[in-house]
Amino acid sequence: MKRFLFILSLFVLTAAPILAQEDDDVDDNATIRDKMSEYIQQRLNLSPEEAKKFKPVFIEYFKDWKKTAKENRGDNLVMRQKITDLQVKYRARFKDIVGEQRSNLIFTHQRGFILELRRLRQERLKNNPAKRNPGGKTK
Repeated sequence: MKRFLFILSLFVLTAAPILAQEDDDVDDNATIRDKMSEYIQQRLNLSPEEAKKFKPVFIEYFKDWKKTAKENRGDNLVMRQKITDLQVKYRARFKDIVGEQRSNLIFTHQRGFILELRRLRQERLKNNPAKRNPGGKTK
């Protein structure tokens, strides 16, 4: 199980810089967080009662995850370890809400959301050269 969490955290951490940028607006973070929460809830097929309990815990986890990624951005190995520790901590809390099997899937679905976000961002940059070159200057 620890091996699974370690591998999972490696995948999640590769996407952490996207969500841990210093110039992100607080509203953007809340939007991303809410969309990620909805995405995970749909993938886990949570009941309305489970969703009601899940969301506040997920919001707390997201804030801690983002803070951890930002504070440890300079040392990738330390960041991975701290995020793994954070996931183990929150997995226990999620387990009380959604059960053991689905609590393990939360981080898998988080990674899926981040990969989709990254794909959309790359697609947007590819289709809009002005975003790649500030000031709209082309080479």
